[in-house]
Amino acid sequence: MTAPLKIAVAGLGTVGMGTITILRENSQILAQRAQRPFEVVAVSARDRGRDRGANISNFCWYDDPVKMVAEVDCDVVLELIGGDGGIAKSVCETAIAKRRHIVTANKALLALHGTELARASESAGIAFCYEAAVAGGIPVIKTLRESLSGNNVSRIQGILNGTCNFILSSMRTSGSAFEEVLAEAQKLGYAESEPSLDVDGIDAAHKLAILSSIAFGTELDFEGVYVEGIRSISAEDIAFADELGFRIKLLGIAEKTQEGVRQRVHPAMVPISAPISAIEGVLNGVSIEGDFVGPIMLEGAGAGGGPTSSAVVADLVDIACGRVLPLLGISTNYLTRAAVNPMENHKGAYFIRMMVYDRPGVLADISATLRDHDISIEGVIQRKRSAIEAVPVVVTVHETTERSMNAAMKKIAGIEAIQPPIQAIRIERS
Repeated sequence: MTAPLKIAVAGLGTVGMGTITILRENSQILAQRAQRPFEVVAVSARDRGRDRGANISNFCWYDDPVKMVAEVDCDVVLELIGGDGGIAKSVCETAIAKRRHIVTANKALLALHGTELARASESAGIAFCYEAAVAGGIPVIKTLRESLSGNNVSRIQGILNGTCNFILSSMRTSGSAFEEVLAEAQKLGYAESEPSLDVDGIDAAHKLAILSSIAFGTELDFEGVYVEGIRSISAEDIAFADELGFRIKLLGIAEKTQEGVRQRVHPAMVPISAPISAIEGVLNGVSIEGDFVGPIMLEGAGAGGGPTSSAVVADLVDIACGRVLPLLGISTNYLTRAAVNPMENHKGAYFIRMMVYDRPGVLADISATLRDHDISIEGVIQRKRSAIEAVPVVVTVHETTERSMNAAMKKIAGIEAIQPPIQAIRIERS
């Protein structure tokens, strides 16, 4: 075997320590697969005295991760700090300047600065790997960059955030409200104490921007992602969806159309018969459509120390074997700036839930408003009547444009007998 692959680890949280554990416990099989051993030569984290559940006293310790990268004799830097800039970005920039390969799990950094980092790492002739940044242990980056390299990819659809998937799954099985299930997810460690990145769809949008860039050969465009979270989803919405034969999921969808690329993250109703509807709890799933392979489905653990660390180690094996690909799958010389197909052009069916007071002609007013915006009603559900309270009325409509739907919703919200807000959820049947 050749000389060890020397590794410096910046960040000793769940993923950092999980990676060190895999390198220790599976050292023999990893050395055989990589044809060389792995050696952690230095580590850096904020708190030297914290109990991390494993002995790290034999590693050279640095309080400053940027200084570690600049000074230590290593082949690869693991950036496992996180964050969309700051120290994490400085660690990567220093590694590139020192021509050290990089492995990261940092989707926010890549979503916002990936094109810039791709150009810099390409010029330096180093590998910049990030399988762990999207969907944890699911090899979706490798699938897009390598396994499907003979295909034109037209569409990606995925459950990219385990926290949201757990919340929506639990709301369906328990009938509980969003706030109650979020509190449970926080207690179980599935949601952060400040959960905005997850429940507002931003984490999923980071990941979708990365997948979209690789799939379509475009510069990263996080700002071009349309984003809605799940805070507005009620137990009532989920019950109605079940009655209609749907599950509600937070989906990330990237599509290549004649008008350009559309990237969108939002709650959607998917048929119970669709494979993605069966992905429950904290699991992730990604569907990819290629022109020759057709649709394929990847499913597995999208987060957690074990799965994410497994993806980090897989990147280390690739680097040890000399398997180096451009960060975004193709040289930055060939990346294009995609035209954005705006969300208002989206076409699809919709679920609409309104709280309606029982007044003469109110349903006729709703129907007339939809008609005036060229929207055709598919079905109506109204189970009960009340002389004093607003009751739910659900309308499903056939395919229309987002532009028409938004205009109709604004008009309907002005009907006196309707209590705001109105809930509209897109239906994804493909």
